[in-house]
Amino acid sequence: MSEIAEIIDSVENRIEKLFMKIDSLEKNSMALRTELQEAASLIQKQTEEIKTLKSECESLKMANSLLGGEENKRDTKLKINSLIREIDYCIAQLSD
Repeated sequence: MSEIAEIIDSVENRIEKLFMKIDSLEKNSMALRTELQEAASLIQKQTEEIKTLKSECESLKMANSLLGGEENKRDTKLKINSLIREIDYCIAQLSD
């Protein structure tokens, strides 16, 4: 009979250890989910900042080319021509 009691005690101890391990893994999982959410939020903020900086960079390139920079002169001419076409289209629409 004592062997059965020892086996039962052993099984109970193992089950208790398993429950403790499950609790530990659940806490770890929650911490990792929180960390993942924070990382996703940071990535989103950085993506928005990159878009803003790219827009500012394009504006600075345009301003530089308008001030006489040779590097982006062709791009500036194309952009100005595009804007002129848009203005002409708007004027034509208003005239009709």
